Amino acid sequence: MIGATLFNKTDSDTDIKKKTETLKKDSVTVAAKTNSTNKINSQPKFEIDSLSKEKNDSIFNEKLKLEFGDFALSAQSDSVKDISFETELFKGKIGCKGGTINNLVLNQYKTWELNPLSLLFKDSTNLNFTIPNGNIQVRSSDLYFKSLDKKSQYIVKGTDSLSFIIRAEGTNNKTIDYKYTLYGNSYKIGFSVILPSETSNKNIAVNWNQLSPRLEKNHQNEQNSSTIYYKDSENEVDKINPLASEKYTTEKALSWIGFKQQFFTSVLISESAIQTGAILETRASSSDSLNKYMQADFNIAVEPNSKNSLNFQFYFGPTHYATLNKVGFDLQKQIPLGWGIFGWVNKLIVIPAFNFLGQFNLGYGLVILLLTLYIKILLLAFQFKSYISQAKMRVLKPEMDELNEKYKDDDPLKKQQAVMELYRSAGVNPLGGCLPMLFQIPILFALFNFFPNAIELRQESFLWAEDLSTYDSIITLPFEIPFYGTHVSLFALLMTVSTIIYTRMNNQLSAGSSQMMPQLKWMMYLMPVIFLFVLNSYAAGLNYYYFLANIITFAQQFAFRKFIDDDKIHAKIQENKKKPKKSNTGSFQQRLEEMAKTRAEKNKK
Repeated sequence: MIGATLFNKTDSDTDIKKKTETLKKDSVTVAAKTNSTNKINSQPKFEIDSLSKEKNDSIFNEKLKLEFGDFALSAQSDSVKDISFETELFKGKIGCKGGTINNLVLNQYKTWELNPLSLLFKDSTNLNFTIPNGNIQVRSSDLYFKSLDKKSQYIVKGTDSLSFIIRAEGTNNKTIDYKYTLYGNSYKIGFSVILPSETSNKNIAVNWNQLSPRLEKNHQNEQNSSTIYYKDSENEVDKINPLASEKYTTEKALSWIGFKQQFFTSVLISESAIQTGAILETRASSSDSLNKYMQADFNIAVEPNSKNSLNFQFYFGPTHYATLNKVGFDLQKQIPLGWGIFGWVNKLIVIPAFNFLGQFNLGYGLVILLLTLYIKILLLAFQFKSYISQAKMRVLKPEMDELNEKYKDDDPLKKQQAVMELYRSAGVNPLGGCLPMLFQIPILFALFNFFPNAIELRQESFLWAEDLSTYDSIITLPFEIPFYGTHVSLFALLMTVSTIIYTRMNNQLSAGSSQMMPQLKWMMYLMPVIFLFVLNSYAAGLNYYYFLANIITFAQQFAFRKFIDDDKIHAKIQENKKKPKKSNTGSFQQRLEEMAKTRAEKNKK
C-alpha cells in the first residue's frame, strides 16, 4: 500500500515542468511586490529592452551612459548565455544578467512530492552590489557578465576543485569581476567580487533576497521553521522571529547571514565584516507552492589593502549537523537543538549516539529503538532510585492512613509534624521519588528539539509512517478539529494511551505520596491529552520515541517490582526506626518541616 501511494505521488516530467512554471510565476509576483517598496531594489529609470531597437541611436546610448556610466555596454545582453555548473552534490546555473547563481538543484535530495529539490530557481533569488562609478550608483544585477574563458559549462568531479571568472566589461579599463570556486565534494562555493580601483575605501551596498519553494509535507511547520540566522562580531548566532513576518535591524557587525528553511539553508559568509545596521526581513508566502521570502540589506567596506576585492563563501545545502560543523563558522547553530543544557545534551549525548547507530544502515525505525534503549540505560540508576523511594512510601501507607485518621480533627500542623516524624524515623525522603526524575527532564526536552530537526529522518519510512521527520497519518478527516488538525497520527495516539497507562501505574506505585497531592491527579491525566493535540502534527520519529520510552519503562517497572521485595524494604524501615536519630537541623527534611510550620501559622492568622 505504501509503495502504491509513493508511485501515485511521483509526477511525470510534464507535471514537474508545470509545477516549476507555477513556482516561477508566483515568485515573480511576490518579488515584484517586494521590490516595489524597496529602495535598493528600485527598477532602472528606463526599460532597456523597450529601447533595444534604438541601439544605434545616440539618444539610447546617452541614456545608457547616464544610467550605467562606464558600464553602459555591459547593460546590453548581446546574446550572452547563462553558465551551468555541476559538482558531486549539486548542479546549477549562473545567470548572465547579474552574474549570480539563480538556479541550484541538490542531487541527493527530493521534495516531499519526490521531485528534484531546487533550493534556488530562476526569478526566486537576487544578489546585487551597488557600485559607485563617478556620480552614478551602478547595480550589478542589471549588468551582463561573460565568462573570460568563454566556457558555458563547468563540471567538477570527486575531490577536485576549479575556479573561473566572469566579467562585466566597462570603458576606461574598468571591469567588475566575479570569481567562482567550485568544490567537488562540498556544499561550499567560493565567491569573490573584484571591483574597480575607485571603489577602494568605500562602502558597497548589498541586497540579497530569496523566495524559497515549499519542500516539505507539513507546510505550516516548514514556514514556522524558516527564518534568517546570523552570526555577529561577538561570535553569537541568533535569528529573527520565525513565527511572524518581521523586519529587524542589527546592532552589531555580522560575519554571515543564512536564509534557513526547515532542513536546508543558503548562507552568505563574508570575509569582511557586514557593517552594523543590516536590515533583515522575512515574510511568509500565502501560496501553497512557496515557503517564505527572506531579504538582507547591508553594507560592506572595501578596505584599502583588499585589492578592491570582496571575498565570500556560499553554503547551499542540508542543515545536517556534522556537515555544517565540518564547514565551520558555527553554521551548525542554525539547527535549533535547544537552549542551555538541552542543547548540550543533544550535542554530547544524543547526536553522537544517533550518528554511531546510523552508520550501520539498520533503518531509522530500529535506530530510534536502539537510541531509546541507550538513553534508558543511562537513566537506569535514577529510575531505580525513584522506584525504591516510591516503594518506601508504599509500605508506609498503612501508617500514613493511621496518622490521617488519628489527626483528622486536629490542627493540620500537628498532622504535618507527625507525618514528618514518621518519615524521619523511617529514614524516608518524601521527595526521593521526584528528585531523580529531574535528571530526566533535560533529555526529554532535548529530544523534543532533536527529532523534528534531524534531517536524517527526512523521507525515511517505518511501518505506516512514510516520513519520520513529519507527522504520520492513518486517517484524513473531512473537517478540521481546532488545535488538532485534519489528520489522525497513530504514533501520537499510541504515545498518549501509553502515557496515560504509565501515569495510572505510577500513581498506584506511589500511593503513599499521592495522598499528599490529590489535586494534581486529574492534571496528570489531562497532560497526555494536551500533548496529543500538540504532537499530532509533530515528527513521527518524536512520537515513536516517546511511545518506545513508555513501553521500556513498563518493562523496567515490572522488573523492579519482581526483584525488589516490599517486605524487605518494610523490615529495613522498621530497623531504621529503632536506631538513634542524629540531629538534622540543616537537612532538607528539616527545612520542609519549618516551611510546613510557617504555612500553618499563616493560615491561623
